[in-house]
Amino acid sequence: MDPSTFATAYGLSTSIGIRPFLTLALASLAMHFGYLHPAHAFAFLGSDGATVLLGGLSILEFAGDKIPVIDHTLHVLHFATKPIAAAVIVGSAVSGSGSLDALDYAGMGLGALNALGIHTGIATVRGASTAMTLGVANPFVSLAEDVLAVFAAVFAILMPIVGAAFAIAVTLAVLWLARSVYLAARHSGTVTASARAAH
Repeated sequence: MDPSTFATAYGLSTSIGIRPFLTLALASLAMHFGYLHPAHAFAFLGSDGATVLLGGLSILEFAGDKIPVIDHTLHVLHFATKPIAAAVIVGSAVSGSGSLDALDYAGMGLGALNALGIHTGIATVRGASTAMTLGVANPFVSLAEDVLAVFAAVFAILMPIVGAAFAIAVTLAVLWLARSVYLAARHSGTVTASARAAH
C-alpha cells in the first residue's frame, strides 16, 4: 500500500468516526466523478443509486443529529454502523484487485477500530454537552462535527497527506476533549462525595 492510499484510507475512516453517511456520500461522489478509484468489489459505491441513497441518508443524519433524543439514539446506533462503514470505505481504498487479501482485511479492521475510537470520543463530548447545557449546545456541537467531517473527507480525497495530518489533529483534539470531560466528571464526583461525607 503506497503512502497516499494509506493516508486516504486513514483520513476517510476518521471522518466516518464523526459522520458516517456524510463521509460515504462524499466518497461516493468522488468515485462517481473519478477522484477516487475503488477496488472492483466496492465499485457499487460509485454508482448513481448508491450516491443518491447515501446522499439521502446523509441529509437524514444531518437533521437527526440536531434533534434531542434522536441525536443520542443515533450515537448508540453508530457504535455499530461507524466501524462497518469504515471497514467498507477502507476496503474500497486499499484493495487493488477484485479479491481482498490478508493485508486488506487488516487495513479494514484498523479503519473500523479508528472510527470506533473517534466515535467513542465524540459521544463522550456530546454526553458532557448534554449534561452541562441540558442539550441546548448540542446542535452547535453537531454543526462543528459536520464541518470537521467535511474537511476531513475532502482533504482525504483531494490531498491525502494533508488529510492524514488533519485526521491526526482531529484525533488528538477529540482525545483531549474526552479526557477533559472524564477528569471533570471524576473531580465533580469526588467533590460531591466529600460534601456528603462532611454532612
